[in-house]
Amino acid sequence: MKRILSGIVAMLFLAYLIFAIIMLHGKKEDSTCENLIIVIKDSLDRQFLSQDNIVTILKNAQLHPVGKNLSDINTYEIEQKIAESELVSNVIAYKTPSGSIKIEISQKMPILRVFSARESYYVDDAGNTMPAHYLYATYLPVASGNIEKSFATTELYKFALFLQRHSFWNNQIVQIYVLPNKEVELVPRIGDHRILLGDLDDFEEKMNNLRLFYEQAIPKIGWGKYEIINLKYKNQIVCTKK
Repeated sequence: MKRILSGIVAMLFLAYLIFAIIMLHGKKEDSTCENLIIVIKDSLDRQFLSQDNIVTILKNAQLHPVGKNLSDINTYEIEQKIAESELVSNVIAYKTPSGSIKIEISQKMPILRVFSARESYYVDDAGNTMPAHYLYATYLPVASGNIEKSFATTELYKFALFLQRHSFWNNQIVQIYVLPNKEVELVPRIGDHRILLGDLDDFEEKMNNLRLFYEQAIPKIGWGKYEIINLKYKNQIVCTKK
């Protein structure tokens, strides 16, 4: 009998909890949003977006949540509108237990600055372009010459990502020049020479060969002996003296 009574009490208590949660949820959904919280991640080194930018985007789209009933606020629409920006990598919008709307934004990470005959832009670490009218203080390699955007976001992007992921090359290569036949020349930070990389096929193998040349030959002959270091030919390094 005691077990039956205990079971009934437990069921009544559970029913009360469910009822209270439903009533509390309904009350919150009927309440008004009084606060918008915007968190822009990595804003210390990537100052492309500000909270004012996001507020302006939402107001122009009539999606600014403050003053609206929580039940009328569509956080998915907010996410989609902010994600349209060329500067946004990821965005999450949600309702907090206190009845606010919180938006968390990740900015794109540029890895290459491109100057083509027609335009200039950044390429980010996902292979997408970004507008160049935003200043970015961190050093990036610069690519110029005959660059189509399709080439910049595929082959050149892969090469730039390789540079970005290897600190030695990220510090050493300052400029990438693309010839009309899509062969590539590199300008190093250290050493008064040009590097003829050729096409970007097997570029990792070519750069590994150059790294060995730097480590084994340069200490013996010095940085100033050669004008051109040619890596175009497979497993060969052909140097031209000054």
